[in-house]
Amino acid sequence: FDHRSASRYWPQTFLTPKRDSIGRVAHRQENRHTSFMSSTTEKVLPDSSGHFGAYGGMFVPETLMTALQDLDQEYQSARKDPAFRKELADLLGDFCGRPTPLYLAERLTAKLGGAKIYLKREDLLHTGAHKINNAIGQILLARRMGKTRIIAETGAGQHGVATATAAARFGMECVIYMGAVDMERQALNVARMRFLGAKVVGVTAGQATLKEAINEAMRDWVTNVRSTYYILGSALGSHPYPMIVRDFHRVIGDETRRQILQREERLPDHLVACVGGGSNAIGFFYAFLNDEGVKLTGVEAGGDGIVRGRHAARFQGGKLGVLQGTKTWLLADADGQIELTHSVSAGLDYAAIGPEHSYYRDSGRIDYDYATDKEALSAFRELSEVEGIIPALETAHAIAHVIKVAPTMPRDSILIANLSGRGDKDVQQAAESLLCSGPLRSIV
Repeated sequence: FDHRSASRYWPQTFLTPKRDSIGRVAHRQENRHTSFMSSTTEKVLPDSSGHFGAYGGMFVPETLMTALQDLDQEYQSARKDPAFRKELADLLGDFCGRPTPLYLAERLTAKLGGAKIYLKREDLLHTGAHKINNAIGQILLARRMGKTRIIAETGAGQHGVATATAAARFGMECVIYMGAVDMERQALNVARMRFLGAKVVGVTAGQATLKEAINEAMRDWVTNVRSTYYILGSALGSHPYPMIVRDFHRVIGDETRRQILQREERLPDHLVACVGGGSNAIGFFYAFLNDEGVKLTGVEAGGDGIVRGRHAARFQGGKLGVLQGTKTWLLADADGQIELTHSVSAGLDYAAIGPEHSYYRDSGRIDYDYATDKEALSAFRELSEVEGIIPALETAHAIAHVIKVAPTMPRDSILIANLSGRGDKDVQQAAESLLCSGPLRSIV
């Protein structure tokens, strides 16, 4: 592929390769056409009303309905516009650093003694996480719609940094809403956002974490809807955001598919990703949804264990409900009030999951598990010491699952984990938990 080819960074359609008797690719069939309207699923989701089966939709104030409908129309136009596609492709390549490598974790594989483990290195992207894929795509939409002011919410700070980066690149005013609790535990990313020219507004209401930050961002949008574009950071919220965010992250799975076919001449047996709202996971999984032989697992935040108010694993005791614009699986009490959540990871500490994840969980296509804080911190240290890669605490939840399941898989099987972000932002927090009693105590 030419370095500047738009087809390299936009979603592709693939046919599953035929294999011989031992699983090698016998005849490789890949339709690398560039139609962004194409889908790897037989049923097009979401439907015209923004639903993924029983989930999704548009549950917002009347004030925002026109803005959301305009966004949907503009997105449908942009995704078919060659000029838009080329500019996005160029930015993803030259500014963001795509494609990201698919890395064979040889030492971790040898230590665990089971499946061959690959890591999709989204942590090597500009700003340090997958979030920049979506931020760049959406700021191009904002400019196309004539908006001059950008707002966003952030939990772990990575989406805030990505949005501030995109706003700086295009010379737009930027305001980021962030819970006061998250600002304290992600102080490095707060500083980065401010260096990039963004105004960071602390939110002290409620738990002062991601849910409250989204509430404040939505209040801002209602007030300033004419001039302001809201870059929502995950595959949740009202339609068309779950679709838009998913589509801008599909590049992760499309690259992974090409790379593993080139390296191993076959598809993987298992993909693993952490799931907060679910953007990195749905982007990673999407290219493989039709491949029944590829197991897909999303890993939620188990916090201190599945105890009310002490975790953020929506599929562990959650229920169907509506939160911040969408109908999905969430954590709520018997009266429908949103429950408190907890995770060592600010990016997974959210009471609801993206509606497309709820749909695929019901269908059985994607499995969901959870990792506790203790397991995630242990995985954080393990990957750092064994592979020389410090993962984000969000990503560490996925690595914890890899550590659990890889030894149970045959040695000729292939497991790929999405390394959705790097752990620079989490070093201080992890040090407080891991290093104070260890041999490196002197550095903290």
